[in-house]
Amino acid sequence: MGSCMKAFSLFVFVFLTLAGLCVSETVDVKVRSVTSVAETDENFVCATMDYGPSSMCNYGQCPWPKVGILELDLKNKILANAIKAFNPLRLRVGGSLEDQTVYKVGLVTKCPHFKNNMNVRRFGMSNGCITMERWDQLNHFFNETGAKVTFGLNALRGKKLENKNSTLWVGNWNKLNAQEFMKYTISKGYKIDSYELGNELSASGVFARVNAGQYGKDMIILSNLVKKLYANFSDQPKILGPGGFYDKEWFNEFLRVSGPGIVDGLTHHIYNLGAGDDPKLINNVQDPFFLDEIAQTFKDISDSIKQYGPWTGAWVGESGGAYHSGGKNLGMASTFDHKVYCRQVLIGGNYGLLNTTTFAPNPDYYGALLWHRLMGPRVLQVSHDGSPYLRSYAHCSKDSERGDITVLLINMSNSTTFTVNTMNDLNLFPSEHTERLPLREEYHLTPEGGNIQSQVVLLNDTPLKLTKTMEIPNLNPALVLPLDPIKVAPDSFVFAVLRGFGAPACSSS
Repeated sequence: MGSCMKAFSLFVFVFLTLAGLCVSETVDVKVRSVTSVAETDENFVCATMDYGPSSMCNYGQCPWPKVGILELDLKNKILANAIKAFNPLRLRVGGSLEDQTVYKVGLVTKCPHFKNNMNVRRFGMSNGCITMERWDQLNHFFNETGAKVTFGLNALRGKKLENKNSTLWVGNWNKLNAQEFMKYTISKGYKIDSYELGNELSASGVFARVNAGQYGKDMIILSNLVKKLYANFSDQPKILGPGGFYDKEWFNEFLRVSGPGIVDGLTHHIYNLGAGDDPKLINNVQDPFFLDEIAQTFKDISDSIKQYGPWTGAWVGESGGAYHSGGKNLGMASTFDHKVYCRQVLIGGNYGLLNTTTFAPNPDYYGALLWHRLMGPRVLQVSHDGSPYLRSYAHCSKDSERGDITVLLINMSNSTTFTVNTMNDLNLFPSEHTERLPLREEYHLTPEGGNIQSQVVLLNDTPLKLTKTMEIPNLNPALVLPLDPIKVAPDSFVFAVLRGFGAPACSSS
């Protein structure tokens, strides 16, 4: 799926439009620092790359002008620099058309282009192909930018429709084309972090579906294939699936059939606001309680894993705040022990992380980059008794040395400034010690001119723009006295790094 809703998307929310006078509210945010409540992968932030051919259209728009996997200009300097800045950025390569894609290798000699075909029920596109020449180009690009790659395999290969009026695909997965693809990849020395099987085929599926039991058997076939081909590798690619929307009974059966040690990452997709053209969309994004409803899905996924698949970890394989949109629930997902969160999409649609025309970063890019640089894997429990329009999250800081933590504060109101006091629930330090703490590092992100649809984001009141040499700008913090409260302006969010916080859960050991 691509993106089609232009919005200033800031992590777990789309900002609200509220009437009224500007007010201020003081809030005490308490961080439970003894133990972590969850742990993410070191590379939690992820972006997707979609096949999205230029001719693929939806909602009356064709938002993939030469930015899909097969057409993207891999020599674009801005694109390369945007990925390098993460050092590394996890990329999920595949998406909407991966189950209609063959690999031109081995016995496959014909390589059709994706074409519009409204008789095809999956996304209105015919089957297509990726050549090994293009795969070479992509891997050269991944190597140059240091990307960490998840590759999505065609899960419908070898299957057939149950009948002409059905969306159910039956039969075992045919591994032969994927096997030749993997052999070629290995022969070239290309590094793949993980393989994912299929895209949005779980439960009722999106235009196509596979039963949970059959999917579980297919995952075993993939796992055995990877173990065989990568037998001499000390670091074998992980196995991910099913890459679809969560349904409790379907996912539980999928885990039960696939069994222990097969699925390394249980991937699911989140588009909790609905379609980008939904007339109720504006009301939904203005309601923090509606946004909270997605927490139940995160919790249910975690419960399924605890009961049926404790050997695996939850991944959000694809997400936007709305279909073809950009909102992120990073904070909430990490709290519910999700290991990876993939943002749809790196470039493409109307709101990728990068502008489709200029390749320059959109505002959401900088929020994702700051999360990646500042928020470590260990997640801490946070609480406050203030307004629901203030969201708060805390992690051990990356490279924490003295129990350092990083707090993320999100203000969903356009009329209230929150004055936040951050408290360690241990209250370990007497006042004379806190006065010797290092200065606090704060990163305030606000929309230019207060316009939440602005394509320019300010960091500590300075516009973030590419340098003259097309590099990502430095993201420098404001330095603040450690005992001063944190001011969170309306329609903004703040990362605050608290050095010397003394969180036992964040000790370097």
